[in-house]
Amino acid sequence: MAYELTGKIKLIQDPRTFDSGFTKREMVVIVDDGRYPQEINLEFVQDKVSLLDNLQPGQEVTVSFDIRGREYNGRYFNNLQGWKVVSAAADGPGTAGDQPTMDPGGFEDDDIPF
Repeated sequence: MAYELTGKIKLIQDPRTFDSGFTKREMVVIVDDGRYPQEINLEFVQDKVSLLDNLQPGQEVTVSFDIRGREYNGRYFNNLQGWKVVSAAADGPGTAGDQPTMDPGGFEDDDIPF
């Protein structure tokens, strides 16, 4: 199941590669939640690590992520695993600021066929 959040990047950590070859990178996004903003930690793994390469702290982003859970030694852990990041300043198809425009083409009320 996919989820989405929008907020400002607080920090982006350097990638970490483990002995097993597994790579992950974490990012913290501040989300306004009424009186108390929430600092949400998201992780990006393997080929998704590069999604954070051109981002900077302070940028407004929308992150798509999945919730992952696991058990380890009788304790349960959840992770928010990101798989898409869209900058609010991005100018391209399907990004924030890409609003369709309508041109009525100079028609007047009498020209409408209904």
